[in-house]
Amino acid sequence: MMIDLTNKVALVTGGSRGIGAAICQQLAHAGASISLTYASDKRSAERCATNVRAAGRKCIITKTAVSLSQNVNSVVRNTLKEFGRIDILVNNAGVWKAGEIGKMTEQQWDETLDINLKGTFLFCNAIAPVMRKQRWGRIINIASTAGQRGEARYSHYAASKAGMIAFTKSVAVELAPFNINANCIAPGWVDTDMTADALRGVRRKRIESGIPRGKVATPDDIAGAALFLASNLADHIIGTTISVNGGGVLI
Repeated sequence: MMIDLTNKVALVTGGSRGIGAAICQQLAHAGASISLTYASDKRSAERCATNVRAAGRKCIITKTAVSLSQNVNSVVRNTLKEFGRIDILVNNAGVWKAGEIGKMTEQQWDETLDINLKGTFLFCNAIAPVMRKQRWGRIINIASTAGQRGEARYSHYAASKAGMIAFTKSVAVELAPFNINANCIAPGWVDTDMTADALRGVRRKRIESGIPRGKVATPDDIAGAALFLASNLADHIIGTTISVNGGGVLI
């Protein structure tokens, strides 16, 4: 069975680069129209939109801060105005910055939790009524292996992603009766701009030696899981976290 998302509309946060851009493109190639948000890199957002349109699909882009409810509500309104519906929500916008316990500032903690966890809540909260009315929806939250096992010097990031996993399990139970599936994807190391500095030289070799698959994931590896969860093939998958890490979380 081929995945067919024709006439579906996907809203992807943090869709300008890396994992988000790959998700936009794979959903578009399956037939979905795309509404994507970005934080600052307009050029990358426009490049992603161009690729979506080259696949024959409509795309709109919006610069927004996902931690502000008025911005989130505006994105949802504009998406509905343009497309008339929202079928798939991918909460991908995130931040990953080091913060050693004992030295971490309150501002560092708040920034990470606001973007990664509060942003996920705000978009889910705004879109759930739309999906309930449609009696169909897919919510896909991009978590992390850090939320499953912790991550030294990134406790705020790990806490935000663990919170996302628990939040997803909870809302999945609420929304399942309305034919709305909520699930998480937990990537391990992925080759993106965000991880570029950490994946240089000797450190990359050390990281890859701890991954049974022997390599760091590409954004398309994560996007493939998102495409599956967005489809009817995943119809009976509710509140689950799919780990996409080459087996790294097993070590």
